[in-house]
Amino acid sequence: MKIYLMRHGETDYNKNKMIQGQCDIELNEYGRELARITAEGLKEVPFDVVYTSPLIRAKETAQIVIGDRKVLWIEEPRIQEICFGEYEGKHCGRKNFDVPDKTFLNFFFDTANYRTPPGGESFADIIKRTGEFLTELIQKEEYADKTILISTHGCALKAILANIKHPSIENFWGDGVHKNCAVTILEAKDNKIEILEEGKLFYQ
Repeated sequence: MKIYLMRHGETDYNKNKMIQGQCDIELNEYGRELARITAEGLKEVPFDVVYTSPLIRAKETAQIVIGDRKVLWIEEPRIQEICFGEYEGKHCGRKNFDVPDKTFLNFFFDTANYRTPPGGESFADIIKRTGEFLTELIQKEEYADKTILISTHGCALKAILANIKHPSIENFWGDGVHKNCAVTILEAKDNKIEILEEGKLFYQ
């Protein structure tokens, strides 16, 4: 089984440093252009199955990349973005910050001391749900020889990888969040997963 993990294209929330989480925000025009470039880079990949987050930005990115290929299309809520609860829609840029908890940026820079927002999810929560999805996926015997696209989100993608790499929470982000439309390639065989390439970009 070959698995292509892809983060969605850019949205205005990304551009304006707003907390997106599970807000259902569409791609902006630059995000669609990134998806089109990525589609060109992946045009020879014989995808059989697409798993996408139910959020529109992930679905739209997958639709652009897949084009007119005939694939099995599955919306999977376990790979949608981490929920930020009451903080979704707020600004978290250093020059434009309106999150009630002034320590919110620990989410990116001091993950061990990140405080889950009211109504939100923790790192442990998203690692658990993405891990359950990943385990279930690689155990599907009918997919053993298939090529699969997973269209997901920055934190959710890192959570999937955390189920392979098993970093400490302090090192959750590793080299940082993947850029929009970055692609990571995995190979799964005998219930084991190998990372073949991580964070590949098809644009400059």
